Amino acid sequence: MSGAGAVGRPTTRGAVSLSVTGARIPERQREEIGMGTWGIGPFEDDTAADFAGDLDEAEPDEREKLVRRALLRTVEAQDSLDASEAVEAVAAAALIAAQCPNGEPVTTGFGPHEALPTFATDLRTLAAEALGRVLAAESELAELWDDTRDGPRWRRSVGHLREVLAPRTEPQEDALFEL
Repeated sequence: MSGAGAVGRPTTRGAVSLSVTGARIPERQREEIGMGTWGIGPFEDDTAADFAGDLDEAEPDEREKLVRRALLRTVEAQDSLDASEAVEAVAAAALIAAQCPNGEPVTTGFGPHEALPTFATDLRTLAAEALGRVLAAESELAELWDDTRDGPRWRRSVGHLREVLAPRTEPQEDALFEL
């Protein structure tokens, strides 16, 4: 499923310009992140689209396990987190966040097409933890995005997912009862 909906076309300089669902992606922007990435969204990357394809091809009762494994690989990664593992974790977290209050549905054509299970609530915490790891200094994906002009937008996008998964609770200022 790699590059689903993506078509490479030669440019006048001999490089390839990528067109996705009718949109032209500037060559410079693709080079900033790497081949196969066309936006900051959780499924705007070949690796994430492949992950969605894997979910679609899996038996329905195996889909939650694939999501959990992607998150666990990220949380349990030693040393530097590989960019492809981080991309899958962001995609998995977006699917879980879509089922949370204030979550946004995954509507891109590059996301899964088959029905997903209602994810276990413990995956919210795991997904938030994985996103923290994705945003950390030892993350290859964060490092790649930080070297681009869209890095701050990407960080806000991932941070928003994390907030949906594990909303901050404000400390209670009023006493519940008098002592």
